[in-house]
Amino acid sequence: MTFDRKLLDIICCPVTHVPLQVLSNSELTQLNQLIDAGQIKARDDGAVTQAWEAGLVTEDGKLAYPIRDGIPILLEESAVHMSQVSA
Repeated sequence: MTFDRKLLDIICCPVTHVPLQVLSNSELTQLNQLIDAGQIKARDDGAVTQAWEAGLVTEDGKLAYPIRDGIPILLEESAVHMSQVSA
């Protein structure tokens, strides 16, 4: 998925204020496999049940946000700790 570079230049993580970048295909694949297995929780401790079509991740790689229908969902409760993916 291509994402508007101009938008990436102006948005940041609403929690940490760290700049965001597009989630890599390998990270997205791994995340979706874990979502399908019921092993991913959102920051609000709710289970993530819907696979991501794309995502944005903080430059430090700690938090990720889903993109649905081309729109980034930058809500704190939608964020996923990436430590769940790389653990």
